[in-house]
Amino acid sequence: MSAIFMFAGIILAGSIIASATQVRSPQLRIAAVVGAVVVLLIFFSLASFRFVGEDSIGVVTKNIGFKSLPPGKIIATEGEKGPQAKILPPGWHPGYWPFIYDIEYSEITKIPAGSIGLLNASDGQPLPPEATYAPEWDQESVGRMAADATYFLTEGQGYKGPQTSVLKPGSYRINPRLFTVEIVEVTTIKKATVGVVKSNVGERPTFTEGEVDDSSTRRLVSQGQRGIWRQPLLEGQYYLNSEAYQVTTISTQKHIVRYTAASTPSVANRPPTQSDAEEREIIVRTSDGFTFPVDVRIEYEVRPGDAPVLVGTVGDDQDGLRSVMNSAVRAIFRNNAEGVKALDYVQQRSQQESASLKMLKEEMDKIGVTITGVRIGDVGDESTLGALLKTQTDREIALQEQETFKEQQRAAEQMKELSRTEQEAEEEKRLATAAYEVQIAEKDRERVVIEDEAEAEAVELRAAAQAKAYQQIAVEIGPGNAALVELLRIVGDSGIEITPRVMVVGQGGNGSQNGETTALIGTMLNSMMQDVPKREESVQE
Repeated sequence: MSAIFMFAGIILAGSIIASATQVRSPQLRIAAVVGAVVVLLIFFSLASFRFVGEDSIGVVTKNIGFKSLPPGKIIATEGEKGPQAKILPPGWHPGYWPFIYDIEYSEITKIPAGSIGLLNASDGQPLPPEATYAPEWDQESVGRMAADATYFLTEGQGYKGPQTSVLKPGSYRINPRLFTVEIVEVTTIKKATVGVVKSNVGERPTFTEGEVDDSSTRRLVSQGQRGIWRQPLLEGQYYLNSEAYQVTTISTQKHIVRYTAASTPSVANRPPTQSDAEEREIIVRTSDGFTFPVDVRIEYEVRPGDAPVLVGTVGDDQDGLRSVMNSAVRAIFRNNAEGVKALDYVQQRSQQESASLKMLKEEMDKIGVTITGVRIGDVGDESTLGALLKTQTDREIALQEQETFKEQQRAAEQMKELSRTEQEAEEEKRLATAAYEVQIAEKDRERVVIEDEAEAEAVELRAAAQAKAYQQIAVEIGPGNAALVELLRIVGDSGIEITPRVMVVGQGGNGSQNGETTALIGTMLNSMMQDVPKREESVQE
């Protein structure tokens, strides 16, 4: 567009001057020339305007100038010929005439979410000795260092080469002549994992003699120093330069390694590799010369604080860890088996598990791995321990039969003892019953004696009372009559019928007294005879 304006101005100015040559008046010729110059200046000025779009930048290259770039410099900061540090933002910009300046239009740099931009500077100060990455910028000047090339090359004292600092998600107007930008994913530490950082930047730490982690052959460093950081990265996202800071992800989940004949050991859910295919069950040899396979399961985990130790010793939690673990597991199980007999090894499985767990835990703690369990499955098979196990089975059967016979004998003795106890209990029961009967008989005898004594006393009292009554009757009616009355009472009580309802009359020697006696006797007999049916009814009831 600028060249079009310039050519249009030249053509129009030439046309005006050509037309002025046809005019005879000197004044008109001068006016035409002035007009041509004015037109040329206007179009030349218009040709210096450059427009930059909203999402673009203008990269300026100066072709004509009195100053050249110093040796080693690529980007001009003081108007030298060559690529200019200053870029053109969106809008109109005058003074950039064609042939003097070349303007290239580039899109602004956009870093999407979940990504970072890695920067590589083509100009700047040489990197410090032994440095492979430029020192990290402070947080306050990150934006200016990246967007203002002039500041980067002058006041900012930026370094040439890979930059430690990164561009976070966002849009940036970056001079592409100074920086190349590579967009990579942000460092993400997922759930149940930690990130161990190996820093290629920072100060080299100095260690004193003996300052070595007890469980590692490599030293760990503090954050910000060069080396493996002692503090791992926990779950989250980190804006780290993935080339300046190499992050190794370590799983903190519990894992199981299986050593069986049916399946090869695997770590977590990772697909088996060639190394897995070479690992099978553990073959041990006991002190009595038996050789047999042992199925083993090892449970382990890497705790977050131990992850840097693991990376510092074996590199990762995959092939390096599995190689060390396989070697330790096989050596420990074989060594433990050498000190016992085959039958004891089979019978003392729990003791073998405990001993192996202790030894393996001590060994794996050195590389930052925590062993949480050792489980022994099948021990031997038919071809290796079949005869031994059959002998043991027969022996156990014989022992069980002996034990069964002993149990039967003990049961018979117990039954005998029970029978004797029951008999003794029955005898004791009978003796107790007899003793109770004796006591009851004694009590009955005492009761009878007491009753007899009471009856005798009662009879004696009744007799005394009757005698007293008889005496009184005898006084009143005379002894003979009294005896007769007593006789009649006895006859009446016994229900003896003599001559009922008989009027007794007669004469006696006593006259009126005998008559009265006779009347009295008759009255009594009549009364007794009337009472007989009543007594009979009472007896029947």
